[in-house]
Amino acid sequence: MPERTDLTERTGMMDRLAAKLLETPWLVRLPIGMYRAGFGWVFGERLVMIEHLGRKSHEPRYVVVEVVERERNAIRVASGFGTKAQWYRNLKANGVAYLSTGRARRVPAKVRMLDAEESAERLKRYAAEHPEAWEHLSAAMDYAAGGEADIPIVEFTPPVR
Repeated sequence: MPERTDLTERTGMMDRLAAKLLETPWLVRLPIGMYRAGFGWVFGERLVMIEHLGRKSHEPRYVVVEVVERERNAIRVASGFGTKAQWYRNLKANGVAYLSTGRARRVPAKVRMLDAEESAERLKRYAAEHPEAWEHLSAAMDYAAGGEADIPIVEFTPPVR
């Protein structure tokens, strides 16, 4: 694993700043209030708010993340902070999710954690479609992780009825 000094040398100042900002809880939670008040449409369909349940408390929790890939009946998001992200761990523990994106609010969704190979393939597609965003996002996540970040993908689909 590269030392943080090596990462600092190959990571731009803006990417390091982005990593620090993404580690600032109050800042990353700002969009949640807008989504809960019904103004999530302001963010378009590039972001999604995931309502999930705490794995111990079973209380509602919220996170807003970027959509990596969207298909007719699937939304995929990346856990930039890997499998240690609280929202990722909560979804893995209980699989309960409601999504708010665009004008859709609190839509129930089935949760599937993609394996490492599938995640890598989806991230490769994202990088090809959004090369500049990927360059900065991956650099910020690598810096925050202190080495090469493991970025798993979570897929949300309509629940089976």
